[in-house]
Amino acid sequence: MCNCKEMTEKFAQLDEIIEKHKDERGALIPILHEAQEVFGYLPYEVQERIADGLGISMAKVYGVVTFYSQFSLKQKGKYKINVCLGTACYVKGAGDILGKFLERLSIDVGECTPDGKFSLDSCRCIGACGLAPVVTINDEVYGRLTPEQVDEIMNQYECME
Repeated sequence: MCNCKEMTEKFAQLDEIIEKHKDERGALIPILHEAQEVFGYLPYEVQERIADGLGISMAKVYGVVTFYSQFSLKQKGKYKINVCLGTACYVKGAGDILGKFLERLSIDVGECTPDGKFSLDSCRCIGACGLAPVVTINDEVYGRLTPEQVDEIMNQYECME
């Protein structure tokens, strides 16, 4: 969790982002992207600040945030795990791989571990069908995975720091 000073600094950054874009046509999406970079996700208070800063309704901001899958209402972990469940990956066992991550992390899809280290999501296709089944952790791509490899991969990330 962030302390008060960190949150004050983050909101100051958000105000700068809003100020930088507020007179641009279509400013909402770039502001949301940059805000998510600062906060890691888009909690209610951030959306409210953006709505106020742009002079638009909270409903409009929330509608955009919930429409586009790249925006998140929930906090993400330091290591963002994304299991592809597209057709090629699913046929080659991605469901079992997802099950192994669910078991290992003791969280559900869309959640973050209590220590903030891992979050788990799934998607429909990441465009690496030739490597099916595929998992990404942040910018690292793991292809041709088996459920047995999940523990090995997780051990690497758990030892980092």
